[in-house]
Amino acid sequence: MHIHAIQLDSVWEDKKANFNKVRSMLNATPPTPGALIVLPEMFATGFSCNLKQTMEPLGGETQSFLQEIAIQWQCAVLGGVVTPGPNGQGFNQALAIGPDGQELTRYTKMRPFSLGGESEVHCPGHSPTLFEWQGIQIAPLVCYDLRFPEIGRAALAQGAELLIYIAAWPARRIQHWLTLLQARAIENQAYVLGVNRCGQEPNYSYCGRTALVDPQGTIIADASDGEKILSAEIHAACVRGWRQDFPAMRDFLAKQ
Repeated sequence: MHIHAIQLDSVWEDKKANFNKVRSMLNATPPTPGALIVLPEMFATGFSCNLKQTMEPLGGETQSFLQEIAIQWQCAVLGGVVTPGPNGQGFNQALAIGPDGQELTRYTKMRPFSLGGESEVHCPGHSPTLFEWQGIQIAPLVCYDLRFPEIGRAALAQGAELLIYIAAWPARRIQHWLTLLQARAIENQAYVLGVNRCGQEPNYSYCGRTALVDPQGTIIADASDGEKILSAEIHAACVRGWRQDFPAMRDFLAKQ
């Protein structure tokens, strides 16, 4: 499966500007049909807690944009959206769309980032969700979820072979990001893709480091800093072969 991960410098609270940026980047570096295009957490606005700017109804403009590029490029697309939750709060979600424009899955971030005030405006989700693309079982997750290994384990128990963390992970903790991506890959015997933003926001600086890690914990692609697209290939046989050769996943599931 071909992955096309977009490391975006999101314009603060400006959806149209960010949609245009993504269009321009895709036009400059087109994905192959059937690829998986991945965008960061809350890519359309940046990591803002201003629900008046970020939150939109189901089927709103960010979802419509994801549908647009999925259909145009005949790819699956995964990106961040914020939708209405209970009591005036929102849900920080990872939304996957197929090349026919239909929803493949919608995951709600299970651990809102309390240090950044997110838990005051976003309600947590309850469990991982999976979708299948190009014969691979994929679990979309969001940013701070990376620090909680039980979430990856729950996705593994559902059959995940690729964990994708879409993120707005600050530069000051980027070594944690890389180390934890590798840890999640090793412990779950899965590919792990972390798609981070770059650039500057009012509260945080970001240095990118979008990375793909193989099931044995080796970083096989790293976008470094700056706005760019990271393209890479993954193979289901790599996950399944390692799990057969070293059956840690089998032994984990035997205790469930």
